[in-house]
Amino acid sequence: MSLAEGWSLERLTPPSRLFGANGLRTGPDGRVYVAQVTGSQISAIDVETGRLETISAKGGEIIAPDDVAFGPSGDLYATEVMDGRVSVRGADGRTRILRDDLPSVNGITVHQGRLFVNECRVGGRLLELDPNGGAPRVLLENMAMPNAMEVGPDGLLYYPVMGTNDIWRIHPDGGEPERVVGDLGVPDSVKFDPEGYIVSTQVATGEVLRIDPRSGERKVLAALNPGLDNCTFVGDRLFVSNFTGEITEILSGGETRTTLPGGLNWPLDLTVGGDGTLYVADGTFFYALRPGGGLQTLGMLFSPGYPGFIRGVTAVGEGEFIVTTSGGQVARYRPASNESEILAQKLDQLYGVVVAPGGAVVTAEFGTGRVLAIRSGQVEELASGLNEPLGVAFAPDGTCLVSESGAGRIVAVTGAGVDTVVDGLEKPQGILVLGGRLFVVDTGTKALISVDLDSKARHTIARDLPVGAPPGVTPKPLRGLPPFSGPQGPFAGIAAGPDGTLYVSADADGSVLALREAGGAKS
Repeated sequence: MSLAEGWSLERLTPPSRLFGANGLRTGPDGRVYVAQVTGSQISAIDVETGRLETISAKGGEIIAPDDVAFGPSGDLYATEVMDGRVSVRGADGRTRILRDDLPSVNGITVHQGRLFVNECRVGGRLLELDPNGGAPRVLLENMAMPNAMEVGPDGLLYYPVMGTNDIWRIHPDGGEPERVVGDLGVPDSVKFDPEGYIVSTQVATGEVLRIDPRSGERKVLAALNPGLDNCTFVGDRLFVSNFTGEITEILSGGETRTTLPGGLNWPLDLTVGGDGTLYVADGTFFYALRPGGGLQTLGMLFSPGYPGFIRGVTAVGEGEFIVTTSGGQVARYRPASNESEILAQKLDQLYGVVVAPGGAVVTAEFGTGRVLAIRSGQVEELASGLNEPLGVAFAPDGTCLVSESGAGRIVAVTGAGVDTVVDGLEKPQGILVLGGRLFVVDTGTKALISVDLDSKARHTIARDLPVGAPPGVTPKPLRGLPPFSGPQGPFAGIAAGPDGTLYVSADADGSVLALREAGGAKS
C-alpha cells in the first residue's frame, strides 16, 4: 500500500487467515480441510504447524463450499450450498459437477464408498448419491434444515436437524428415522469420537456436546462463542470451526486451544457512533471496534432480534442503527436489547444506507438499479436504471450521491434524474462526504480517492489497498442461503470518526483500515 504525502495508515484488525470456517473433515493426509462459504474456497491446515494451503481458490470451479468429505480413493466431495451442487475434485486436481439439482445441499458424508448428502432448508431431503452420476435415492423428505452428518459405529446414519433442535438417526438403506436426543442449542454437526460417542457443535449456544447415542445423556465439552459450525477428529484430537474462521482444539477439562484465530469474513459496511465507536457489519456478525480493543460481538445470525445478514449500516442514535440485509430488508436494529424493527422488506439486494437530512432512510437497491427512500413504511423510488448502485451519501447541500459501480462513476440524484459528479472510476463502492470532500473506495483500482465537490479536483489518497478481488480472479456470484441470507457480495464500506479519521473495509484480506491526514480530514 502506498499513501499520499501527509497521510498515515493503521490496520485496526489483522488480516483473516480464513474467510469463515464451515465444514471440517480430516483428509487422508491427516490435514484438516476447511470449507469456507463466504470465502468461496477450501483450505487445508496442518494442525501441528498451522500451515495453510489453498486447495480450491476463490474464483475456481467450486463455489461457496459448505461441507466436504473424502471418497475411498481420495476424491474430495464438496457441497456447494448456494448453487445446489455437489462437486468432486479428483486426486489429479480436476473438478467435475456430480449433481446440480439439490437446493441448499449441505451435509455430506461417505461410508463404505456410499455417498450421502442432505439439504439444509425447510422441506429438505436426505439422499444417497451415485458417485457415477446416476439418479439419487431419497431416504427422507420434508426435513427442517438438516446439517453435517456421520455414520456411527452402529452403522446408522446420524444427522442434526436445526429446525427442530435435535439429532436423529436412520439406517443407510432407509426405514423409519429415530430421534436420539432433543432440546439442544441448535445442533449443526454430528461426528463420532474414538469411543463411539456423538460430538455435536451447537451454533446458537456455542457449546460442544458429547452425547451418548444409546441414552441421549449429554456432557458439555467446551463452551465457546456462538457461531460454531462443524467438528472433526485428528486421531483423538477434536477441532471445531466457527463462522468467524476460528479453528479451536477442544482439550480435556473444558480447556481449549486456538489453532487458527478468527477474523472478519469480509468486512462490509462501517459506521461510527456518537461516542466515536466504530461498528462493523460483517454479514453474519455485527461488531463494535473500540480504540485499543478487539472486535466485540454485538449480535450474530442466531442471536435474538438479529435482523439478518447485515450488509449496510448507519448509526442513528445511542446503540441504534439502520441496517440493510441481504434478505432485502431495511431495519432499525438495537443490539443491546435484541430488537429489530422492519422498516421495509422484499427488496432486491440492498447495500449502502444513509439517513437523509429530512429523516428518510435512503438505500441503494443493487438488484434493480434503484435508489429508494423509506419513510413511515412507504417506499419511494428516487432513481432507477442505475448500473449496480452500491454506496449512498449526502452532500452538504442535501444532494443524494450514489456510487454506480457498474458504470464506474458517482452520480447525484436530482428531481430530473441523475447527473454525473465523478467519472472515470473502475468499480466504486463505499462513498463518504466529509465537509466539501467526497471520498470514494474504488475497488477496481484498489484506491481511496478524494474529490473536491466544488472544483471537482481529485486526489488519490491511497493505492494498492486490499479491497476487491485478487488480481486475475473473477469471483463467482454467491446466490445466498435461504432462509439465512439472500445473495451475498462484497461492499468495501467507508466511515469517518469525529477526529476526521477515515475507516475503510479491506474486504480482500478481512481487515479494517484507519487512514489519518495530518491535521485531520475535516476540511
